[in-house]
Parts: sequence; structure tokens; C-alpha cells
Amino acid sequence: MNDLAQQVLRTDIGGMPLEWIGYQEAARLYHLDQVVYECGSALYDLHGGICALTGRQSILTVHSIIATPGDRKHLRKQGYRYVPPLNNHTLFRRDARLCLYCGGRFQTGELSRDHVTPVAQGGRDHWNNVVTACKRCNNHKADRTPEQSGMQLLAVPFTPTHAEYVYLKGRRVLADQMEFLLAHFPRTSPLHERLSGLLAQA
Repeated sequence: MNDLAQQVLRTDIGGMPLEWIGYQEAARLYHLDQVVYECGSALYDLHGGICALTGRQSILTVHSIIATPGDRKHLRKQGYRYVPPLNNHTLFRRDARLCLYCGGRFQTGELSRDHVTPVAQGGRDHWNNVVTACKRCNNHKADRTPEQSGMQLLAVPFTPTHAEYVYLKGRRVLADQMEFLLAHFPRTSPLHERLSGLLAQA
């Protein structure tokens, strides 16, 4: 219960996932009385100073999910136009570290970002045009489309919602945090199937 490297999932008051925070930011929010409610498991106990009157040391128990005031108004305004930043870490997690051409699962160092429609042919560096590929498949495909290279794309790329992106950014997502996040994924999200496969292997 004292792994201070474990991240806390912060949500708005309506329970919508916002971001991951460390124990120091979580302690600050508790101290400022900004934690409206908490759920999930107790992650760690933070020990504070000793009261001169009672001789007792203060202890703050931090939970895995905490809700804070405010909501996602800025995200709601964007609606379906919300597009999270694209980087290889979150891309590889979106695709469960699978090469979407050969179907193999690889370590991060063996993976690369492939543009389904190559940049050389006008393709964009956008979530809907990029997939995870092992370096061998990416080199074989080169500056061609899957059809031109005779390769089959195993899944259609998609842009994550904000809740999905919060999951993708997590370093180590606990079971209760995962359950909470999954409840906010679209029912049609490909991540449901990909994550169920990973959980079955765990």
C-alpha cells in the first residue's frame, strides 16, 4: 500500500476521467480540501507532521480514484471534434503492441508507426491513418498502401475518445481504475476486445 510510483486517477465531480496524477499532487488536492469524493482501493498512507498537543502524527490515505470540483466543459465544447495528441507510446498501447499486419505482439523497441496511406502519397499523420507495425512489416510495406504491397490490415485505426486516451497514457493501471475507465469507453470501442484479450493472458 506504499508504492508511491502508482498513479492516481483524477476525475471531475461528475465522475468523468481527467488525468493521471502523482502522490504529491494528490496530497495537495486533499490538503486544499479539493477531493469531493474518492473510490477504488487505498493506495498508500502519507505521514505528515506530529501534533504538539496530542503527540499524534497525521496520516493521509490516498485512494486510487479521486473526484475534484469542476467538469470537462472544454472537452464537451469540442464534442466529436476532440482529437488527443498522437505519439508512439499511446499509439502502441491503442493497438495492444500488436503489429496490425502480421498480428505478432512485440516489445516497444521492435515497433514503429506506419501510415496506412503513406505520407508520400498524401497520407496524414493522424490517428485514423496510423497503425502499429513491427519494423520488418513497416520496411516491407515501405511507401505503399496495404493494397499496393499485398498486405492485409488486421484492424481499422481509430481516434481515441478522451477517456480512452486517459487509459492509454497510464503507466500501470490497477484493476479498479481499469473497471472505472472501461465504463466510460464507447460500447463500440475496439479497446474492449483488445483489453479483454490482454486481461485473459494476465
